[in-house]
Amino acid sequence: MTLDPDTFLAIVAMAAATMLTRVAGIVVIRFVTIGSQQKRALEAIPPAVLMAVIAPTALVTGPAETLATVATALAAMRLPLLPAVAIGVFVVAVARALIGA
Repeated sequence: MTLDPDTFLAIVAMAAATMLTRVAGIVVIRFVTIGSQQKRALEAIPPAVLMAVIAPTALVTGPAETLATVATALAAMRLPLLPAVAIGVFVVAVARALIGA
């Protein structure tokens, strides 16, 4: 296997950009005061990302996955991200066992 220099440079540049944004976020957040509205907006990001990831699954798969997506969405409104995902996994497993899909 050979590594093209342009590919290697692209990988290094992407890694550097990723690390720079992470470190910059840690440094910048020290100088920013987060109010209640900003805190609520930041807390809404994980469920929104979760829905963006699983919504296409609900539209192109079977009824068990659609039911699990709805259950996960409802759980994500009230629970932290990990329990919401666990509920979705449980619902899809039970629905597949019952429906046979």
